[in-house]
Amino acid sequence: MIDHLDHLVLTTAKEAACIDFYTRVLGMQLESFVGGTPPVERKAFRFGNQKINLHIKGKEFEPKADIPTPGSLDLCFIADRSLNEVIAKLNQAQWPIIEGPVMRTGATQKINSVYVRDPDQNLIEISELIK
Repeated sequence: MIDHLDHLVLTTAKEAACIDFYTRVLGMQLESFVGGTPPVERKAFRFGNQKINLHIKGKEFEPKADIPTPGSLDLCFIADRSLNEVIAKLNQAQWPIIEGPVMRTGATQKINSVYVRDPDQNLIEISELIK
């Protein structure tokens, strides 16, 4: 019944820092669009064929999660470059790696991963597929 993930919603208490992390550090593209109930201008981070819609804590759009909470996500992204290049980019951005590189089991195969936290303390795993 389900084919793939289209988007997910991230709730942040630190809008500017969140935008900086997902754009400057992870290289996602910030976009604006009109959506929600009632329709208002919203922000999202686009990467590949997916996006992360942004909700600001206390200003969420309807419909929303029952208890939208900053810092409750644990996400894994597959990088478009080697893990060594990811580590170099994180070091250049002065973003601390909290664990890794470590081998993990991904959705389709083994992966090598590093872990960081975003400004809201969500756990972000960045991985490369093991060939």
